[in-house]
Amino acid sequence: MAEQVEAASTGLVQRVVSVVGAHSLVSSVWGYVDRTIRWCWIPSWLPSWCPTSQSQLQSAEDKMLRYVDNAFSKQHVPISNGNLLWTLTFSSDCVKNKTPMVLLHGFGSGVAIWAQNLDALSQHRPVFALDLLGFGQSSRPMFSSDAHEAEDQFVESVEQWRAQVGLESMILLGHNLGGYLAVSYSIKYPGRVRHIVLVEPWGFPTRPDTVEADRPIPVWIKALGAMFSPFNPLAGLRLVGPLGPTLVQTLRPDFKKKFSSMFSDNTVSDYIYHLNVQTPSGETAFKNMTANGWAKRPMLQRMDQLQPEIPLTIIYGSRSSIDSNSGITIKEMRPHSHVEIIMIRGAGHYVYADQPEDFNSQVLQVCDKVD
Repeated sequence: MAEQVEAASTGLVQRVVSVVGAHSLVSSVWGYVDRTIRWCWIPSWLPSWCPTSQSQLQSAEDKMLRYVDNAFSKQHVPISNGNLLWTLTFSSDCVKNKTPMVLLHGFGSGVAIWAQNLDALSQHRPVFALDLLGFGQSSRPMFSSDAHEAEDQFVESVEQWRAQVGLESMILLGHNLGGYLAVSYSIKYPGRVRHIVLVEPWGFPTRPDTVEADRPIPVWIKALGAMFSPFNPLAGLRLVGPLGPTLVQTLRPDFKKKFSSMFSDNTVSDYIYHLNVQTPSGETAFKNMTANGWAKRPMLQRMDQLQPEIPLTIIYGSRSSIDSNSGITIKEMRPHSHVEIIMIRGAGHYVYADQPEDFNSQVLQVCDKVD
């Protein structure tokens, strides 16, 4: 979803520039933001401005999952402070003795994004897919504004969920933000993790030092960046209200292609839309954990805290814009641990959707080594 955010932000800025011109851009946009964003962010106003609701999100998810053949259950798992984590459970008698796999989605995503993977993965072991706290159909509480505390809220919610579900140990597979949280969880609760699978993980490298003089930035762009810095990454999607569904379809037509074997309509873009115009809880937490897209607490700086006995597999797409150097660095940092790097040809950032058969096969081979 990070790529979607960047594309949307860039497109909106370019449209504004073309209309009002650079000289009057700052004052014009700020006036519009001041009048509009303030009230658009009030959750109780969302149904009347943004065409969404909890029932519409549920319906969009159901459509995403209608072609999943294996039997599964759906439930809200209670954790602390009255919060609930929405969970899909695949567990048949013939695989119940295998180490379960837990799927952690990325930023702005949810459980149904694994629609092309759930059948294959759950044929060999129990599989749990959950909406992270603050995302999807899980509770959307207030997170701390402190990056460390917000991260810990995510981690503790996963641990409380594990205890409620009754898992003694698990394979953690996380995409994007989910990969970052998988390692953070494993550092704190190493006894609960048998293997970590990172899929195009976010938040590992340190933000590079850049010299502004080498790439001068116009004053109006700096002002615009400062102006929008208090707002969440996907505020623009809520800001455009009824135009939101069309905006998602226009900016990300590739999602329709990624799931073309399952859907020929706008099922995927509708799901993405309804996921991301609800109360921006997890989205706010993610923003507080980042600085210009980079993690405030880079995971590479903490990899030495991960117990060497925990095996690690890192999966990248050959066409992704995500730098795979972090995987190489991790392998160098853990010379006495199992670290495997897998590159899937023809896949971008959404590896599991771009090349689902290859992805499923690779993950199954990795997990076969656990039991």
